[in-house]
Parts: sequence; C-alpha cells; structure tokens
Amino acid sequence: NSSESHNCAKSILTSDRLQIVVTLAEFFNETWEAANCANCLKNNSEGLSNSTEEFLDLFNKSLTCFEHNLQGQAIDLSPNNYTEVCKNCNETYTKLNDLYNHLQRMNRQGGESAHSAHLCIDVEDAMNITRKLWSRTFNCSLPCSDTVPVIAVSSFILFLPIVFYLSSFLHSKQKKRILILPKRIQSNASLVNIQEKYS
Repeated sequence: NSSESHNCAKSILTSDRLQIVVTLAEFFNETWEAANCANCLKNNSEGLSNSTEEFLDLFNKSLTCFEHNLQGQAIDLSPNNYTEVCKNCNETYTKLNDLYNHLQRMNRQGGESAHSAHLCIDVEDAMNITRKLWSRTFNCSLPCSDTVPVIAVSSFILFLPIVFYLSSFLHSKQKKRILILPKRIQSNASLVNIQEKYS
C-alpha cells in the first residue's frame, strides 16, 4: 500500500496489542546502533568499506594459516607445542594486528564511514578471536619493539639513588673528629702516688 496516511500506518503497525512490528523495528535499530554497524560501511551504505574488506581478507588468511599449520601436527599437542603456528603465521598476524590498530586510530578521527567512536562489532569480534587464538591457545607472542627504551629508562632510574649518594658524599665537607684533651689539674691522689714512687 503506497498510502502514507496516519490511518494506514495505524492499521498496519499498531493494530495488534503487542505492536510486534514497532517493537522489532526498535530492537533492530538499537542493535544496529549498539554494534556500530555503520562503521563497517561506506558513507552511502552501498557496501563494506575498503578498509573493512581488507581487514576481513587478512582475518581469513590468518585463520587459514592457523588451520593449515595445525593440520600437519598431532591432535594431542601439548599447550606449548605450537611453534610452527607461531613461526609461520607471525607475518600474517602482525599485518592483521597493525591494520586493526591503524583502523582504530583512523576511526577516532572519522574514517571512511564518517562515524567516529568504536569500530563495528564484526571487526572487533574478529580481532578478539584472533588475539585469543594467538596468545592463549597457541601461546605465541610478538616481540616488543619498545624493549631497548624500556631497559634504558629502567636502568637510569635504578642508578639515580647511587649517583645521588655518591655526589652528596663527594661534594660534602667531611668533618673530622678532633679529640681535645682536657686541661684539668691533676687530682691530689695522683700526686700522692707520684711522691710515693720517688720516695
């Protein structure tokens, strides 16, 4: 029915007691907003944005790499014996992780979708799944690029007390204790002793 009159909308949308059509429409709109689904689409919502397609492609490559490297190994692997997965999938996972971090930065500035705040739930869930597999299941880790600066700063802070105490010791005037002999008259008892010795 092409009619947009109030009576038509009332008869179609709110004719039943539960108003099921209105309730469902509100539910889907709220879910769409809460999941930030518009952030995965282009501005005119014609399809997925280029960055989202690139991310999902890398995500699928990462999962394929995980699966491919697990096929050649025994099923009863110990939790720490996933060295092949860590070694062979490191490059793919690093690219995926870097792209996700880049998308987060771009999204805060308003990216392709012109919506700010969070990435869409599909991208966030995909990255969470991949990170959980990488770190918890396979027990892999990426080498930290900030290791050298962290060690340098930590060493500097640890040596600060030593430098402080050395400098205060070297630059302070050392007071030497000088013993001053008392200038008192000797007691009569000592004089008597001396006289007895000579007599």
